[in-house]
Amino acid sequence: MDYEDHIDRIADEENDEFSNDDLFNITSWGADPSVRELIMQYKEGDIEKPELQRKYVWKKKDASRFIESLLLGLPVPSIFLANMDPSGKRLIIDGYQRIRTLYDYIEDGIWHGDDSEFKLINSELINERWRGKAFNELPEADKRRLKNYTIHAIIFEQKHPSDDSGLFQVFERINTSGTSLNNQEIRNCVYQGAMNTLLFSLNTNSDWRVLFGDPVEDNRMIDLEFILRFFAMNTPEVYNSSAKQMSLKQLLNKYMQSNRALSDEEIAEMTLLFNNTISFIYSSYGDEAFFNLQKDLSKIRKTFHPAVYDSIMVATAIALSRGYINNGVNLADKRMELLLDQEYRTCIMQATMQVSNIHGRIARALSILYDMVL
Repeated sequence: MDYEDHIDRIADEENDEFSNDDLFNITSWGADPSVRELIMQYKEGDIEKPELQRKYVWKKKDASRFIESLLLGLPVPSIFLANMDPSGKRLIIDGYQRIRTLYDYIEDGIWHGDDSEFKLINSELINERWRGKAFNELPEADKRRLKNYTIHAIIFEQKHPSDDSGLFQVFERINTSGTSLNNQEIRNCVYQGAMNTLLFSLNTNSDWRVLFGDPVEDNRMIDLEFILRFFAMNTPEVYNSSAKQMSLKQLLNKYMQSNRALSDEEIAEMTLLFNNTISFIYSSYGDEAFFNLQKDLSKIRKTFHPAVYDSIMVATAIALSRGYINNGVNLADKRMELLLDQEYRTCIMQATMQVSNIHGRIARALSILYDMVL
């Protein structure tokens, strides 16, 4: 499902940029492994895609033209790797599609897209000497040329601090593949651990899938970012903050980094919190719980609205933690009252990461929906 059709865009959140001195603590150096070496390192796990990274997204045409470029001896972009694992393994910052394509074509012989035999496309886009051929059908000289081709690699390492905060900015700035990584895909690379795994687990919640508006998990991890957003904003540090403005990107980065090593007990508590909150919202408000009104207030705009989502989620979690019990109140009507409230509308429609607006929309949701104060 297209993001533009499914989720309301909020300009100040999408234009959220930052830089800090952690970039000074990054070192890098170059290497020139052959295709043969890259395939062996990938096969043996010495270089690997980050845990649960996005799926292989290249089309057969893209993969075929990349392999043809190597056979022709043309230059190709560098790959980027990061030393992030005490075991000595390297994670792929940029280049997974290329490495996986080479592994599938040369080593596995199976096209990752549909599990068929991997043959270059039979098209005039490919030189006729290789058109429609699998690796084992290439002349021996071409096989050797392909495996001996060297691809420049740039390797990064963050010396300190150990939270990989600088590496997030490296990922953000240099990933250059046809479909660049978005913020949550980068977090999935940099902040691996229990929090990351928990997000994937919670993302399968059936009520959440309905409320998010798509039964299929998003292969760009947009849905995961919204689950993370709930946890990060459901903290006293956020709704009691005295700051003027927050960076959503930095807030989510810091929360995910600081919760990489959750205990089993913490995972159980967070799972219960999310599932109970989502279940209550779905049963009380229905599948339009996170929709906003059209600008003229005449009807519901059937798209997921980030600020409506975070305010109702956090307000509901707070209310349930205080023992809220619905004594016959029609909460669907209360939600319409909330969406028509001018103070609330101001807080969800502009400068949504201004702290006064974060406080304001959570407070109004808590007051109108549950008759409580923040």
